[in-house]
Amino acid sequence: MNLGTITIEMVVGFFALFFLTKVLGKTQLSQLTPFDFISALILGELVGNAMYDPDVHIWMILFAISVWGILMYSLEILTQKSMKFRKILEGSPSIVIRKGTMDRKQMSKNKIDINQLQNLIRQKGYFSLREIEYAILETNGSISVLPKSDNQPVTRQDLKLQQQATTLPVTLIMDGTILYDNLSTAGVDEDWLIKQLKKKNFHSAKEIFYAEWKNGEDLFVMKET
Repeated sequence: MNLGTITIEMVVGFFALFFLTKVLGKTQLSQLTPFDFISALILGELVGNAMYDPDVHIWMILFAISVWGILMYSLEILTQKSMKFRKILEGSPSIVIRKGTMDRKQMSKNKIDINQLQNLIRQKGYFSLREIEYAILETNGSISVLPKSDNQPVTRQDLKLQQQATTLPVTLIMDGTILYDNLSTAGVDEDWLIKQLKKKNFHSAKEIFYAEWKNGEDLFVMKET
């Protein structure tokens, strides 16, 4: 195979895979089920091996990607439409700690030992199993934790404080560049932003590495270093 043929096949394969991932949706890596992970590996192997096989042409690569993509897309539709099929393909969450007690049967069924369970619990910020009331092993291998009431964080409702509206922070400056679309989202303009910067002894957005707006709070600014 010459370099030109390899280049063309790599470009075609790249955009074909890019298109396929767009069609299949925005599943994050942490949300992949075991079947999704294996499917991605097989698809990568199909394309990778085909690119360096002189007997395989571009149309064969596209055909392989199309067939595999149709199969994966069909399974995605089936899992959305059928709960039974979804359970078979994706599995179902398992309660591995119930009312403060480890469920050895569920742990054995999911091939997880106590060391792995402790590791997952620590990743959630809890360093003792005695702090946990319920722990659910999700289908993607992560764990969801409900701590005992004594270990749950205090909320404003617990302290009987007045509730406040929750607002999302908005990035206004990034890498010295003003994000004008985000100014509109925040309901402010460039003049307001420059005035806020001057209050903090900055004269230009180019001096700013990152600036964030949040309703009811001062403008958060990190300068370029």
